Amino acid sequence: MSDRRRFDFRVGTENFVARTLKSDKVLFTATLLLVCLSVVMVYSASALMALERFHSPYLFLIKQGMWAVLGLAALAVTTRIDYRLYKNEALIWGVLALVAVMLVAVLFSAPINGTKRWFNMAGLGIQPSELAKLAIILFTAVTLERRMHRINEIKYSLAPIGIVVGVTMMLILLQPDFGTSVSLMLIVAIMVFAAGLSYVYFGGLVLLAIAALSVVLVSAPYRVQRLVTFLDPWADPLGAGFQTIQALIAVGTGGVFGRGLMAGVQKLFYLPEPHTDFIFAVISEELGLIGATGVLVCFVVIAWRGLRISMRAQDSFGAYVALGLTTMIAAQALVNMSVVLSLVPNKGIPLPLVSNGGSSLLINLVGMGVLLNISQHQSSNS
Repeated sequence: MSDRRRFDFRVGTENFVARTLKSDKVLFTATLLLVCLSVVMVYSASALMALERFHSPYLFLIKQGMWAVLGLAALAVTTRIDYRLYKNEALIWGVLALVAVMLVAVLFSAPINGTKRWFNMAGLGIQPSELAKLAIILFTAVTLERRMHRINEIKYSLAPIGIVVGVTMMLILLQPDFGTSVSLMLIVAIMVFAAGLSYVYFGGLVLLAIAALSVVLVSAPYRVQRLVTFLDPWADPLGAGFQTIQALIAVGTGGVFGRGLMAGVQKLFYLPEPHTDFIFAVISEELGLIGATGVLVCFVVIAWRGLRISMRAQDSFGAYVALGLTTMIAAQALVNMSVVLSLVPNKGIPLPLVSNGGSSLLINLVGMGVLLNISQHQSSNS
């Protein structure tokens, strides 16, 4: 391969024998720490609100704890399943079809906070767009593996990926969920770029994406309002800018060591839904700079180990899956923390592995399980 950005994959019979059965312990530890933090901080952030609204301070603690146990069990299972079994095209197209049906069906569900993103099953919210990210990563990886030798041929390589990803994004935008759509596009873009896509083509795709997203952005008044609020949240401190300002106050008052666990003030009906998208603000206030830095370090470790696994994978499919999963976690975490710190406009993206949300936690832990399995089959020559 002439393009240096492509990974040096050594595919041979001997490469399909695992070098070691040990998973990446550093990656697993960082993941487990974030999940444990999630259960604690979701309870801290939601207890009073849950008591006020649902007469039970432990409601979200119980739900998040259940999802955490289920997610860790799923991680344990997927860690033991050879990732190469996911290459099956029938399996991938079956999952994509299921995702498409779910994304269409969810549009007919009852709206929650003005959006239609969740199914309500036995009191638990199921979000199809989370499964969509995992399905798209597998589809893109298997397509790139088989067609990367002609990656710069639009009809042969890029068109199939573009069509499937485009349709999925449109269904997600209809919910509406702009943040997840952007995340999905970013994941695929990085995977395609790593496959050796020409800089000219990549630059053209970036410009096309910016133009398309700009149209989507200005088509909805609330998205325009978010952009205006980002530029000057103090222009409407009790309205559109309220959430941003309260998040900044929470981060600023935390200091170095924080107010102490359960002692935060901004979660007390100042910061709307503090256990979801803005949980990093609660962490910063209660655990201070030290706690917030600890969270950041965990995500940096996940990004580092994920890229390391991708570079050492025995085959291109494993490398692209690892890259996609790493991007799914790292990019989303970066955007979420940037939103809390008012570095980017509010995107409505949860902090992966930490924010309250069963579907997100489950799918992310399944992804980490797949990533850990790929680490078991790393090339001994890397």
